[in-house]
Amino acid sequence: MQGERALYSTTMISTAFVFIGAGIGGALRHGINVVSPRWFGMGFPYGTMAINIIGSALMGLVAGWFAFRAGEGVPQDLRLFLATGVLGGFTTFSAFSLDAVLLWERGETMLAATYVIGSVVLSLAALLGGLAMMRSMS
Repeated sequence: MQGERALYSTTMISTAFVFIGAGIGGALRHGINVVSPRWFGMGFPYGTMAINIIGSALMGLVAGWFAFRAGEGVPQDLRLFLATGVLGGFTTFSAFSLDAVLLWERGETMLAATYVIGSVVLSLAALLGGLAMMRSMS
């Protein structure tokens, strides 16, 4: 019983770190989406592109720091807060980028290509399907 409580407590704390981080990341994303049309106009999704590029660069820095600089001394809650929370709330594209590069670095070139092409094509198809379903209901 005590082991279950400890696991529950640990899970709740980890979830709180992700929740707070995601709020921060989402607020940052919103800020960029508000500012970018004012600076660059609305003819191109500059904000989204900037978010994806910045988020991917930050994910590379964070993942690299965890892997090469911090060693085993990085608490799991910090990893969850920064990578899953802040960067996940900022953009999931950063996680996508990291996963694709990790596959490629492991020599899984075909899997990496399948992941990239499949994710992009199937995500676009899913969005089109969702739009089509909603249009048919109106």
